[in-house]
Amino acid sequence: MTADPQLSKTLKPRHLSMIAIAGVIGAGLFVGSGVAIQQAGPGILIAYAAAGLVVILVMRMLGEMAAANPETGSFSTYADKALGRWAGFSIGWLYAWFWIIVLGVEATAGAAIMHRWVPGVDQWIWALILMVLLTLTNVASVKSFGEFEFWFASIKVAAITIFLLLGVAAILGWLPGVAAPGMSNLTGNGGFLPNGGGAVLAGILVVVFSFFGAEIATIAAGESANPVDAVKKAVKSTVWRILIFYIGSIAIVVTLLPWNDASVAKSPYVAVIELYGIPGAGVIMDVVVLTSVLSCLNSGLYTASRMIFSLSSRGDAPNALKKISRRGVPAAAVLASTVVGFITVGLNYLAPDTVFLFLVNTSGAIALFVWLVISLSQLILRRRMGAAARDLQLKMWAFPYLTWLAIGSIVALLIGMIVLPDTREALLLSAGLAAVVVALGLYRYRGGGGRAAAASAAARSADVETHPAPEGSPDQKPVIVVK
Repeated sequence: MTADPQLSKTLKPRHLSMIAIAGVIGAGLFVGSGVAIQQAGPGILIAYAAAGLVVILVMRMLGEMAAANPETGSFSTYADKALGRWAGFSIGWLYAWFWIIVLGVEATAGAAIMHRWVPGVDQWIWALILMVLLTLTNVASVKSFGEFEFWFASIKVAAITIFLLLGVAAILGWLPGVAAPGMSNLTGNGGFLPNGGGAVLAGILVVVFSFFGAEIATIAAGESANPVDAVKKAVKSTVWRILIFYIGSIAIVVTLLPWNDASVAKSPYVAVIELYGIPGAGVIMDVVVLTSVLSCLNSGLYTASRMIFSLSSRGDAPNALKKISRRGVPAAAVLASTVVGFITVGLNYLAPDTVFLFLVNTSGAIALFVWLVISLSQLILRRRMGAAARDLQLKMWAFPYLTWLAIGSIVALLIGMIVLPDTREALLLSAGLAAVVVALGLYRYRGGGGRAAAASAAARSADVETHPAPEGSPDQKPVIVVK
């Protein structure tokens, strides 16, 4: 009897390395950082460092769980085991929703750049072309997804590396035609904290969401030949990526240019490239941003589809969405994510300031919800292990103190979103969506849906016994953190 198709295990270490990098370096760094700099001045470096610390702690916790039990559902499956089936159901659907909304945002951003280059083609047509292109990439094979992500992430890494090298040369006075600024831009124009410490706290809320996406590497690791090693490498490298790419490049910007310069608010990286004397700075940045957008579209479609596939495999999504093609791709989940993605793109053109804005705001705080669930899951699962924790291949530092620090920091950020008028609506709408999804999860697993949930769990168990995963598959490994 022929075994059912399994997820392909063709992602290589170089793919996973670049997927992890792509998750950290997004268009938000190149474009959105100008708003944060204008808000907090040079003190924005503190905001990036504080937000980066939270992400590093969260990734370490997620890495601990993923190295012990690498699964495509990642933190959603760990929430299942730590907090209950309702929690895995809820956070899985919220996460998938976040990335589906991202598809609409990024496709429109990419289409806007293409329309500037080729104005004869309508913007909506470019959005359609980009969505179709990346759907085909994801449906073809997981290797094609990995190759696409590898090369586009490589462009981002090369661009930001050159930016950093030229920036250091300019600061040291080694770049012809650029005077060494010294500390004037860091201490002048109102000082290092021109708008006070409160502006830095507000800046943390602006920049913290730029780091969301690093967790994609733990999801993709399930489709590699050696997922445990892949997770360990991705998590350990997150620290230096954040330090160098984010904090390093922002330090270049605020050292070379006055923080309150109009060009910094508009596009800080374009302003610095123009300072270097490189012609065509705007076009160069358009190319870099377009690759970031395409990379985000690609990884967003991949991530949404894999989470939906995982939910379907656990009985929390329609059964048809767990079907795997002969190439080892959950094609039905990819196509389902694409269809909803097309709808969001359409809404962005038809009702950008009403319906689409409302949908975007419903995903505004999901990153913090995901990080909070990861932290709580790690706290619970690690405590259940007891003495067996000695056998973990990757451990959270200073457990449980840094775990509690992360939880407290995330709660503080959520409170900050309530306090600040600019983020209050996004938090309330995200909390409203989360409340609805959690209510559905609780009803399914603790209320009237309990029998149906138990039946689906029994069906899944029977399916596993009838069609066991290949030997060595991460899905077949016992979960050492739960007993």
